[in-house]
Amino acid sequence: MAGLPPPGLRPGTTLENGPVSALMTLACGVVIVAALSIARDVFIPITFAVLLSFVLAPLVNLLRRLWLGRVLAVLLAVLAALGVMLGAAGIIGAQIAGLAGDIPRYSTTIQHKVVTIQGVTVGRLSAVVDRMTKQLDRGSHPLPADGPAGAGTAAPDRAATPPDNQATKPIPVEVHQPDPSATELAERVLAPILSPMATTAIIVVVAIFILLQREDLRDRLIRLLGTSDLHRTMTAMDEAGHRLSRYFLILLALNTVFGCVIGLGLFLIGVPSPVLWGIVAVLLRFVPYVGSPISAVLPLALAAAVDPGWSLVLWTGGLFVACEVVMGQAIEPLAYGRSTGLSPVAVVIAAIFWGWLWGPLGLILSMPMTLCLVILGRHVERLQFLDVLLGDQPALTPVESFYNRMLTGRLDEVQDDAEQFLKSHALSVYYDEVAVRALRLAAADIERGILTEAQAARITGSVEALLDELADYDGNNPVLPPPHAGPVDPLQDLLVPPVPVAGGASDAGGLPPEWRAAGAVMCVAGRGPFDEVVSAMLAHLLGKCGFGTRVVPHAAVSARTAIGALDMTGVRIVCLIYGGIAGTSTHLRYTVRRLRARTPDATILAGLWHPDMAADDRLRVAIAADGYAASLGQFVTDCLARATTPAGGGGNVMIGPADRPHD
Repeated sequence: MAGLPPPGLRPGTTLENGPVSALMTLACGVVIVAALSIARDVFIPITFAVLLSFVLAPLVNLLRRLWLGRVLAVLLAVLAALGVMLGAAGIIGAQIAGLAGDIPRYSTTIQHKVVTIQGVTVGRLSAVVDRMTKQLDRGSHPLPADGPAGAGTAAPDRAATPPDNQATKPIPVEVHQPDPSATELAERVLAPILSPMATTAIIVVVAIFILLQREDLRDRLIRLLGTSDLHRTMTAMDEAGHRLSRYFLILLALNTVFGCVIGLGLFLIGVPSPVLWGIVAVLLRFVPYVGSPISAVLPLALAAAVDPGWSLVLWTGGLFVACEVVMGQAIEPLAYGRSTGLSPVAVVIAAIFWGWLWGPLGLILSMPMTLCLVILGRHVERLQFLDVLLGDQPALTPVESFYNRMLTGRLDEVQDDAEQFLKSHALSVYYDEVAVRALRLAAADIERGILTEAQAARITGSVEALLDELADYDGNNPVLPPPHAGPVDPLQDLLVPPVPVAGGASDAGGLPPEWRAAGAVMCVAGRGPFDEVVSAMLAHLLGKCGFGTRVVPHAAVSARTAIGALDMTGVRIVCLIYGGIAGTSTHLRYTVRRLRARTPDATILAGLWHPDMAADDRLRVAIAADGYAASLGQFVTDCLARATTPAGGGGNVMIGPADRPHD
């Protein structure tokens, strides 16, 4: 009974994977969200303390390098942060107090501008409406013949209306609250002061203990995340901590610079309390997208209240717009790199979620909290869905995206992706690392019976249409990527400029005439469902190098009678593309024999683009071809090497995964 699954689970389903694990993750997520909402008064200070510890960690490390003890370094860093916060709070209070005394003077200017605006807009609109109404009344109610309207009507009987002084006046009633006691008065005065002070004290105390026990907390997190791969877990934790500290420091620095520029600009413009609005801009800019516009509302209103005209308002609005454009379009991309790690949609959704959960403080914490979740999802397998949902990395690899879009016939999207890829890669790299690998996925689905014949035909037609679109592509020469030690990662950015091989498209005129003749390189497709399309890709690359190419379907070489009718005139190299399954290559061996008997002087190259076959040395010996290639780029290199050899094809150039000479 020990080996049986729990009740309700099918054989092969465990609690660690499958639907049960998904339900458990969902249930845990619901419980966590409910706890965050109910205990918000506890979690908000702790969250601020954790973020403060990330910001102060570099300062603590700097003080430690100055030969200060851990406790002293932590206390000095926290005291410095506390001093900055208290100083900012004092400045805000002083600025608000000074601004409150001038509000009656500003209200007169505001009322005058409101009246002016009403006269310009509402007054003119009312005049137009009244004029139209009179015209309509004059047209629908003509004047009577005996005089103006209402001339014969009797006047109302005013005698029946009693005078106002005879009306009964209501008796006024006043309700007086009892005078507050000393305890109630103290509570009203101290409550708004003690609550922020208590929250600040909690943040400071928790931040001190986090900074004092960083290593111990990290070890405990490692234990929670799992010790099966200790080195990887420790590396992930260190990377996450370093990245978060760097991000928070950059975010704080940029927002501080933004606030300083806003405060200085408002001071030069003449808006009162510029320091207050600079600090408000620093705080509100933590709110993504809408923080800066919100921070500009009050300075604009104050500028309208101070200046009888509108020049101060225009200068203030221009200052905020210019600072936000420069900061968002120039400085932030340079400081953060290409991105912050979050998708734009995720930033908006996170702001809505954390704002709903924790109110205005949640808006300020939305970006840091969401970034923490994304980094956690990148290093914890169970939370990987967070990285997929919130991160800015593509949800599908280029290979999976190519396969999906070809399967659904979205050729325009595939072409857009290809153009973006070809801006930094060669065409041969795109074919090898994206197109061929996607076709390999499709072939595997055909072997498993998942992909139907109609879907396979749709993919083939889409790839052929893509080749037609790329036929006139004026990009890099077909080249090989720089040498690497392991398999090529399709997600890796090959930003190193590729090294052109000799005799590329720019050197096509250097090929001998016999190699530029039609059919000099014959690309023969194997039995695989997409071998003919891959052969067309190879012919495309070889044509870019100046070779005369010809694509031959597998049916033309599948039997001696068929190959006997095949025109082999002028063929110098036969490139046989085979993407079958390892262990089923008997027909490939016989195909090589038939081709060799038909054209003994031609070089036969076998392209084994199935990974299992490309790594099988015994299979390569059994096939007995003149050369092997595991990619289209290797095919091109081999053909160029043979074509540029003085003897016109002498030498046995062997290219394969192992790069070993053929016996």
